[in-house]
Amino acid sequence: MEKVIDIEERIPSLRERRKKRTNRKFFILLFVFLLLLAILIYSQTKYSKIQEISVEGANYYSADEYREASGLASGDSMWSFSEKDIEAKLSGLDWVEIAAVEKKWLTGVDVRIKEFDKIGYLDKGTGYQMVLSTGHILDKPVTSINGPIFSQFEDPKTLKVLAAQLAETESGVYNMISQIFLNPDQEEALLVTLYMNDGNEVKATLNTLAEKLNYYPSIIAQLEDGQKGVIDMEVGIFFRSFADVYGPEKEGGEDEETEEES
Repeated sequence: MEKVIDIEERIPSLRERRKKRTNRKFFILLFVFLLLLAILIYSQTKYSKIQEISVEGANYYSADEYREASGLASGDSMWSFSEKDIEAKLSGLDWVEIAAVEKKWLTGVDVRIKEFDKIGYLDKGTGYQMVLSTGHILDKPVTSINGPIFSQFEDPKTLKVLAAQLAETESGVYNMISQIFLNPDQEEALLVTLYMNDGNEVKATLNTLAEKLNYYPSIIAQLEDGQKGVIDMEVGIFFRSFADVYGPEKEGGEDEETEEES
């Protein structure tokens, strides 16, 4: 029988190279083992669990209500959810415009919410509900009023049209609106009456409200000091004093009638 000679054993450089190769494989296997062991130990400790969920931007609902809506809770695994999935869940809420979720360090989750802007308050007869810029009505009680009140807007579609028009209205003009009534006798024509904070009334068509209402500051700038009345924007734009529309009593007994066209 022929004797098999291991050349690597005869050549020191080859023997050393094989030894290094063996050592490298051993350290790689050891590293993988230690890594898996560390992951296993980590998964069993509190440092792999959610310990804090911070919420920023919560105005209409509390931070706790947003935490509940997200489906996350303290003690859940940090690796049991996707930020994108939680963002999609929160963005699906009718009053949320944008939601951003981010894992922070080892045990924290940051939730940032941008809610749709408030556009006014719907008069329900027995109370008020907040209306957002999308026309969505928040189903929660209102403790204070800080914006225009909408009356006779029973149809949700009509309310959405109003919200869209007010979103296009310049902020300076929007802030001058006290109350908006939808004329129930001409609901199909969408005729509205606006009561302004400066004492004037505006008659307008809902579909063109923003386009014409943005001229309001330039219209009242042409009136005499203290002069109040009705600004009709349904077809053109013209002004009539309250005495002309309602009689002298509305003007405090003055008989003066004024009409200006713009």
